Amino acid sequence: MTDRLAEARALLAEHPVADGHNDLPWALRKQVRYDLERRDIAADQSAFLHTDIPRLRAGGVGAQFWSVYVTADLAGDEAVSATLEQIDAVAQLIDRYPADLVRALTADDMETARATGRIASLMGAEGGHSINNSLATLRALHQLGVRYLTLTHNDNVDWADSATDAPRHGGLTAFGREVVREMNRIGMLVDLSHVAATTMRDALDTSAAPVIFSHSSARAVCDHPRNIPDDVLERLPGNGGVAMATFVPKFILPAAVDWTLAADENLRAHGLHHLDTTPEAMALHRAFEESHPRPVATAATVADHLDHMRETAGIDHIGIGGDYDGTAFTPAGLDDVAGYPNLVAELLGRGWSRADLAKLTWSNAVRVLRDAEAVAREVSASRGPSNAVIPTAG
Repeated sequence: MTDRLAEARALLAEHPVADGHNDLPWALRKQVRYDLERRDIAADQSAFLHTDIPRLRAGGVGAQFWSVYVTADLAGDEAVSATLEQIDAVAQLIDRYPADLVRALTADDMETARATGRIASLMGAEGGHSINNSLATLRALHQLGVRYLTLTHNDNVDWADSATDAPRHGGLTAFGREVVREMNRIGMLVDLSHVAATTMRDALDTSAAPVIFSHSSARAVCDHPRNIPDDVLERLPGNGGVAMATFVPKFILPAAVDWTLAADENLRAHGLHHLDTTPEAMALHRAFEESHPRPVATAATVADHLDHMRETAGIDHIGIGGDYDGTAFTPAGLDDVAGYPNLVAELLGRGWSRADLAKLTWSNAVRVLRDAEAVAREVSASRGPSNAVIPTAG
């Protein structure tokens, strides 16, 4: 294993991880209201966060989509304002740590960052509520640097069904399909993590550009609605999309599903949001674990998903989206962003080639953004901005 870990680190030095989803901005908001003096990620923040620069370096991370997520209980203009604050937080991080982080908007920017030894910093908005049913707001987020939109979070929006809410639309509405088309036109990746399988299929039917799943795994391996059914994975080669496997234990380890439901209910009983990862919430989780032992996922658990995703979608259509700082628990060996070499070492032990691993960690993520950019050039040459709105009664 020691030799494989050394080989993994050498591979990542050349083909670093381009991770699809990290919730550091939201953790900074919740913990210290963006006070970067109190959470200086140039230093070890392992007491509070999964992410800091020394651990990103140790993990071989070369590009990161920082999630500019806001909770679905924020609605309308409040959700838009909070999303703008999240975008500003990422800008503050990039400005504060220029030797390590660099703003990236394009696939070429990602490659330039790699060549100069810095971590390409991109952004993804998590949940259609962030655009408040406005295509103009969607375009404004793109102009501010957001390069993907997850169509929903845990709740339905007015134009798309979520994986974890009661079906309302049967997938995408007519306006939802127009959102996808406008994203194609401007070069914003359509992210299908969190959406219902019906929404996944409607988006694939609609999108002229490759889609992504920024942090989702295989439903055939762990039957959770946040994961991707095989029929959808099988469509990715035809679409050109990329499914980025997540590390969240409740999505990858069947035994963790029921345990997490009980732990979440324990947080609610104490007046906290079930997704809370503040020190107060984590203390409650640790107390709960003492009487309710927690099933523990490992790097091998994630590798099981990647094996299945490679077999079903093909090596050109998979990637990694850890969801660090967006989950209370992580797999053993993948405890934080320093853990990626352990996953690569596990895959090496399963016979994955260096060429396949280079696609998984880096090339597929760069390619999918480059392909979306090409589609945008073609579509925008023949169609101007959409000003569609959701029809209202009366």
